[in-house]
Parts: sequence; structure tokens; C-alpha cells
Amino acid sequence: MPVPRRPRAFAASLDSRTESTPIARHLLRAYLAGCPFGERYRDVAELLLGELFANAVQHSGAPDDRLIEIRFAVTNGRLRIEVHDAGAGRPSVRTAAPDEEYGRGLFLVNELAERWGCCPRAGGIGKFVWALVAPTFTLV
Repeated sequence: MPVPRRPRAFAASLDSRTESTPIARHLLRAYLAGCPFGERYRDVAELLLGELFANAVQHSGAPDDRLIEIRFAVTNGRLRIEVHDAGAGRPSVRTAAPDEEYGRGLFLVNELAERWGCCPRAGGIGKFVWALVAPTFTLV
């Protein structure tokens, strides 16, 4: 009986700019295409990655020349997404006013991720925000 392969972890560094967000989502789609049942994570994972990456670009406070690292891995049936930046600020969920255009990203992460959090990076420079995505199942 063949042993199922565990998908490899993936990591990439991207420029800290808004135009890199679609590239991050594209890399996630490519990663999930190579994972068994990767499509079960795709929609929620793309949304969460987009929000976390955009937050890192807009709110990290890191110098513009610093890169943002993204990491993905499927472990124990959950997709773990990480977004690493050199900023010191920690994200927090806030309630946006109905007429505000921004301020709902972490609310979405909080609602759609199975769990999420923020940790300091090794070496003490910056942080990473992570989210666990459970697979979605569709009725056939």
C-alpha cells in the first residue's frame, strides 16, 4: 500500500508593495494545485492570504526595501499560512464603522480562520502572522 505523501512546505519572499498581493495569491494557488484536495482550502486561503499580505504592506511600519515572506504548509489536514514582515507592530481586530472603506481584514481572518495569531520572528526582527485554514467540503 503506497504511503501518502505529505505536501512540502513552501516559502517565498516578495516586495513589500500592494502589487505583490496578487503574486502571493498566485503562488498559493500553485501550491494548492499540487496538494491532494488542495481545492478544499483555496477560496478561504486566498482571501486570508490577501488580507494578511495587504496588512503587512500597509501597517508593518518596516522600511520599504524590506521583503515580506510568505509560507504555506498542509499539516494534519489544515493549511497553515504565514506572512512574515520586519515591522514591530502587532495586528489586532477592530470594529470598522459602516462607512469606512478599510479596517475589516483582520475581522475576516478572525471569522474565517480556524485559528490565527501573531508571533515574533526568530532573531527578534519583526513578526509573523499565521492562520490555520480548515478544508471546506461540498455536497455532491
